Amino acid sequence: MEHSAAHSFVAEGAPLLGFALLFVLIFRRMGLGATLGYLVAGALVGPQLFNLVGEAETKMGIAEFGIALLLFLVGLELSPSRLWRMKRDIFGFGLLQVVLCGLALSVVIGFGANFSLSAALALGLPLALSSTAQVLPMLQSAGRLRTPFGERAFSTLLFQDISIVPLITIIAILSRNPADAEGPPGWLLAIYTVAAIVGLVLVGRYVLRPLFKLIGNWGERELFVFAGLFTVVGAAALMQSIGLSTALGAFIAGVMLADSPYRHELEADIEPFRSILLGLFFLSVGMMLDLTAIAERPVFVLGMAAALIVTKTVVIGGLAMAFRMPWRQALGLGLLLSQGGEFGFVLFAQAQNALLIAPEAVSVFSAVVTLSMATTPFLMMFTKRLRTDAVADQGERDGPVADGSTALIVGYGRFGQTVGQMLNAQGIGVTLIDTDIEMIDVAGQFGAKVYYGDGTRIDMLRQAGAADAELILFCLDGDKIEPELVEAVHEAFPHAAIFVRAYDRRALLKLKGSPASGVVREVLESAILMSRRAMEAVGVELEEIDRTEDLYRRRDKERLRIQHEAGSLIAARETIIGQPELGFSAGREKPKPEPLEGKPATGSECG
Repeated sequence: MEHSAAHSFVAEGAPLLGFALLFVLIFRRMGLGATLGYLVAGALVGPQLFNLVGEAETKMGIAEFGIALLLFLVGLELSPSRLWRMKRDIFGFGLLQVVLCGLALSVVIGFGANFSLSAALALGLPLALSSTAQVLPMLQSAGRLRTPFGERAFSTLLFQDISIVPLITIIAILSRNPADAEGPPGWLLAIYTVAAIVGLVLVGRYVLRPLFKLIGNWGERELFVFAGLFTVVGAAALMQSIGLSTALGAFIAGVMLADSPYRHELEADIEPFRSILLGLFFLSVGMMLDLTAIAERPVFVLGMAAALIVTKTVVIGGLAMAFRMPWRQALGLGLLLSQGGEFGFVLFAQAQNALLIAPEAVSVFSAVVTLSMATTPFLMMFTKRLRTDAVADQGERDGPVADGSTALIVGYGRFGQTVGQMLNAQGIGVTLIDTDIEMIDVAGQFGAKVYYGDGTRIDMLRQAGAADAELILFCLDGDKIEPELVEAVHEAFPHAAIFVRAYDRRALLKLKGSPASGVVREVLESAILMSRRAMEAVGVELEEIDRTEDLYRRRDKERLRIQHEAGSLIAARETIIGQPELGFSAGREKPKPEPLEGKPATGSECG
C-alpha cells in the first residue's frame, strides 16, 4: 500500500511539475506572469485533456494551504498600527465593493440567465470576491504592494476574506435544505468570529512571541521553520473548526508577529512553501476547469465571463474615483480585481448543498471564474500604457536623456539628494531619475533637474546615458533592488561602478555577492554618529568612543560574514554587544568594551 502511494506520487508529480515548469517559463517569457502558465498546465494534465494525474480535488485541499501561507506573509508586512491606518479602505471601500459588485452581478445573472432571486444571489455574491492568490503575487512582483495603490487593493481583498462569514450566513438563510436549519445562526457565527480573532491576538502576544524568543536563543533554524508552519496551520485550523476562512486566521497570526524581531526570519523560512503550494493551487484550478461545460455552452460561458469582468471593472473603478482616486489608477484597480476568486468555488459548493443551484450551474460558473482569472494578466498587459500615462494629467515630463554626465542617480529623495550634492561639489556631473511627480516639481524649485522615469529598467538607464556613465547609484527607498537587477545592470553596463542603498541588514545580505561595487545600509552611519554624540553627552572620553565604534564595526562586519555563510539572520548572535549588568551615567564607572566573544544580546537585530 505504501509503495503504491509513493509510486502514485512520483508518477503524478513528474508530469505535473514538468508541465508547470514548461508553461510558467513560456508565459513568463511572454510577460503574462506565472498564474496563467499554471492554469494552462493544470488544464492540460487534468482529466479533461491528457488525464496524466489523479483527482484535482485532493490536491486542492493541500494547495489551499498556500493561500493561508500567502496571507500569513502579507500579515507579517502589516503591523497593527498600519492596519488601523488602513481601516477606512478596509471597512469603507472594501464593504462597498463587495455589496455593490455582488448586487450588480446578481442582477446581471438574474436577468441575463433567468435564474431565481435566491439562485442569482447565491451566484452573484461569491463572484464579487476577487482572487487573493492571484492579485497579491502580482502586486508583490511589481513592487507595488506597499504603495497607496497596492494598499487599497490589499484592503479590498482583506475585506473580501472577512466577508466569507456573512456570505456563508446569507446562503444558510436562503437554504432550501432542511439539514441547514440545524446549523448555528448568523449572530452566533459572528460571535465565534470575534472570539477567534481575540483568541489569536492573545495567543500571538503571550504564546508565539515567547516561543520564537526561546527558539532564537537556541539558534536552531529548523525549529524556526517548524514553528512558523505550526503558527500558520494552528491559526488556520482554529478558523476552520468554526467554519471561517483559514486564510483569515493565518493573516491575523502574521499581523501579531509583524513588529516582532523575528519577522524577517519567518518570511525567509515560509516563502518557499508559499511559492510551491500557491503554484499547486493554480494547477488544481486548471485541472478542475470543466471543458465539457464550456463546450456545451460556449457563448454563455464566454459572455458571462465578459459580463463579470466588465461589471466589476466599472463598479470598482467608479467606486475608486468616488474615493478620489485618479481615473487611471481607478481603471487599473478595477481591472486588477475584475476576476472571480478562489473562494467562489467554496461558496458555490455551499450554495449547491443548500439546494439553491444545480451541479450544472456550479460547473458552468466555476468555468466562468477560471476564465476570468486567466484574462487578468492579458488585461493588465494590454492596458498598461493607458493606466500608467499619469504624467499627462500634470503636464508633460521629460524622460531621461544622455547628457554626458558621469553619474546616474536613481531615486532623488532625502538620500539621493545628499549623494547628488556631494558629487556635484566635486564637479562630477549627475543625471537624476525619479517617478515621484511632486518631488520632481519641488526639486525644480531649487534648481535641480530631475527626469521622470523608472530607473530600474535597463532601457531607461540606457536612454539616460548609462553606457557612458562611470557611476550608477540606486538611492531608492525601501527594499526594492534585487540581486537580479544589479546583475542585469552590470551585464548591460560593465564599465560603470554600481552602488546600492540597502534598507536593512536583510537587504544587505541579499545583495552579498552581487556585482555591486558598494552596498550601504541607509541608517548605519547616522546611528553610529548619534551613538557617539550620546556617549559624549554622558562624559565618555574620545578615546573610549573611538574604541567602542571600532568594536561595533568589527563585530558587525564579522556577523555579516557569518550570516551570509550560514544563510540565516539569527546566525552569530554571540557577536551582538549585549546589555551590561549595570547601567552607568556621567560620573559613574564605565564598563570596559567587551571582547569579540562577549555576551549575546537578548534579541535579533535586522537594521
